[in-house]
Amino acid sequence: MVTPVRFFSHFSMVLLITGIVLCPALAAEDHQLNPAKIAAASGTKVTKAPGGVVKIAWARTDVPVTVDGMRLDPFAGLGSWAAFTPTQHGAMVMGDTVVFQDEVSPAMDAAFAAGLEVSGLHNHFFFDEPKVYFMHIGGHGNPEQLAAAVKGVWDAIKNVRAKRPKPARSFAGEVPRSGHVSSEPIERILGHKAETQHGVVKVTVGRTGTMHRVRVGGPMGLTTWAAFSGSDDSAAVDGDFIMTAQEVQPVLRALRKSGIHIVALHNHMIGESPAFYFTHFWGKGPAKDLAAGVKLALEAQKAAQQPAEH
Repeated sequence: MVTPVRFFSHFSMVLLITGIVLCPALAAEDHQLNPAKIAAASGTKVTKAPGGVVKIAWARTDVPVTVDGMRLDPFAGLGSWAAFTPTQHGAMVMGDTVVFQDEVSPAMDAAFAAGLEVSGLHNHFFFDEPKVYFMHIGGHGNPEQLAAAVKGVWDAIKNVRAKRPKPARSFAGEVPRSGHVSSEPIERILGHKAETQHGVVKVTVGRTGTMHRVRVGGPMGLTTWAAFSGSDDSAAVDGDFIMTAQEVQPVLRALRKSGIHIVALHNHMIGESPAFYFTHFWGKGPAKDLAAGVKLALEAQKAAQQPAEH
């Protein structure tokens, strides 16, 4: 199992503030990666970069993409890559993976299964056909295990395309039936009061932080929310989790464990304290099951809060 990266720990911030810079690559300047072993583990060619960095890449030539009506060459921004840098106890990997909509969940599940972290999911283009997204990954540990982990992510994507050369236009499963979702079971499962409009049940949970030395909270957009549409037996849930850095991976993993799809992971603000990240999600199924999935993520988030918020 590859040990997940913790990029911004409180301890690291203390060292930075006091003028002590803790950099794994610099601390490991006498350590070298073995490009041949990384190539063998990843199943692809490697290139060397300054600082002892070893890189692998995969150009997405398997699916033609147009952006704003123009056929885009993979060299213009449709390339998956991963870079490995030596550390005192092995290596750290960072990378960006090109994913189409039906590839995101399999790729993310493969990353989590191999112990990698997912640190971003977003678009790079407008008016792209088919729609293209980019999933950022990271981790640290044994270099060959990291390389094999990245290979696992890319293999999961290739397996999707082997079964269906053309990206799908919807998630698997039936389209939720229009109707009315009952609020009482949702409130009971989530432990929060809900609002109801037009048969849609929405639960919102606020939290607080500061921005530009101003106290801000839920009314300013610092919320986790989930909206349940459709009917009790055939519903869809969409929503947004607000998370601090240490909460991101537990929340993502909990949502995926419940079969809820992650559709974005990014920031909404700049300069807030603590730094917040947001993941948007979508799931289909019985409303009670979806609520239980959101509840699992809320519990994982609470368990990850160290120290507890005041």
